[in-house]
Amino acid sequence: RAPPVSPLRGLEVAVMTYNIDVGYLEGLLRGYRAGILNSTDYANLTQCETIDDMKMHLSSTDYGNFLQNEPSPISTTTLAQKTTEKLVEEFNFLRMQAVEPLATFLDYITYGYMIDNIILVLTGTSHNRSSEELLEKCHPLGLFDSMATLCVTQSTSELYRTVLVDTPLGPYFGDCISLEDLDEVNIEIIRNTLYKAYLEDFHAFCMKVGGETAEVMGDILKLEADRRAINITVNSLDTDLDLKSREKLYPTIGLLYPEGTSRLIKATDLDAVRSAIDAFPDYRGLLSEGYDDDKTIEDQFFELEVNLNRLAFEQQFHYGMYYAFVKLKEQEIRNIVWIGECISQDQRGRINQYVPIF
Repeated sequence: RAPPVSPLRGLEVAVMTYNIDVGYLEGLLRGYRAGILNSTDYANLTQCETIDDMKMHLSSTDYGNFLQNEPSPISTTTLAQKTTEKLVEEFNFLRMQAVEPLATFLDYITYGYMIDNIILVLTGTSHNRSSEELLEKCHPLGLFDSMATLCVTQSTSELYRTVLVDTPLGPYFGDCISLEDLDEVNIEIIRNTLYKAYLEDFHAFCMKVGGETAEVMGDILKLEADRRAINITVNSLDTDLDLKSREKLYPTIGLLYPEGTSRLIKATDLDAVRSAIDAFPDYRGLLSEGYDDDKTIEDQFFELEVNLNRLAFEQQFHYGMYYAFVKLKEQEIRNIVWIGECISQDQRGRINQYVPIF
């Protein structure tokens, strides 16, 4: 009789073979992570008198001379653009070296930016903005080949038939929104419907990968799903959105699903939202009166997100750290731009209201 197979056997094999395909990339990624600004860097940045002083300090970090060709005075828009270019360069380098299933995982990371770009173009086109202006504002990680064509389509349904059907987001449109409804549906509802489909699809892919990836990404994506559910509820309280339509926008994953979301569906004021999330310790303080008047719900979610993404690097042999790196760098960019804005507008009393990372 054959001896019983240990349940850890599959994990042992995965650990033994993991570095064959992604060992080099993980080494690179941990090197990039080591370059994320720490508390000392932020303390130095908050002491700067001008954005040019910030440029001088940032040149001593992993950002290097990324602003060397920019004329003085440097604007916060330039600061945001150049720091984002640095992130995109690092991400694309990792992406070009990746093999399956990591390559597909990295593609999934870009889908969220694609959704934001499409909604930005749809909104801008409806307000008669020029295509050049809109494409400049699009996030580089969410660009795709037929992006420019988005700006010349006359309706949302035409946009789907001519452009989106061939992109990775095509199935999300087809599964969630009927073509007849596309032109009548509010753009924010389209955004939230697409994000719901995207998060559920990404979550299912991570569960299929299994192992540490499923564990780490499961927690991260659940937080993102809960963030969207709470924001959708709060933002729709004083609108014409009926409760049935609101329910369709909630992702079917997350700590809140299904008990919390069933309460959120019925919420008609802020007090009802508070009581709906009160049973969940992670979210209990989000809407508390007098908790911290300087922090918005979004800021508090950013703090929760940073904590989870930081913890992703404490484990090995999983893909979640690639997602965590992108999100931590995004938070770093927001922090740098916030400090730059406070300096340029002489609002030093608020300069420390950034979200620390390490």
